[in-house]
Amino acid sequence: MRTTVTLDPDVERLIRDAMRERGLSFKEALNEAARIGLRGKPPKRTKPFTQKSFRMGAPQDFRWDKALAVADALEDEELNRKLALRK
Repeated sequence: MRTTVTLDPDVERLIRDAMRERGLSFKEALNEAARIGLRGKPPKRTKPFTQKSFRMGAPQDFRWDKALAVADALEDEELNRKLALRK
């Protein structure tokens, strides 16, 4: 098949480098680059991510869903303490 292709300057440079290094014609170098690019390499198989967990010593009856309320209460206590020191 014949076609006209407009190559970016960096791609042309890579094709010309391949021609020089491997002794290929422009057509051969372009076909080789297209084959390699279109075939691609299959993605490497990686192990699934796992996260180890450790007991932090929190009481069993602690309600983690109320953590924001606890943080708010602690912040309020600290603000009240700072206000009391200014008086």
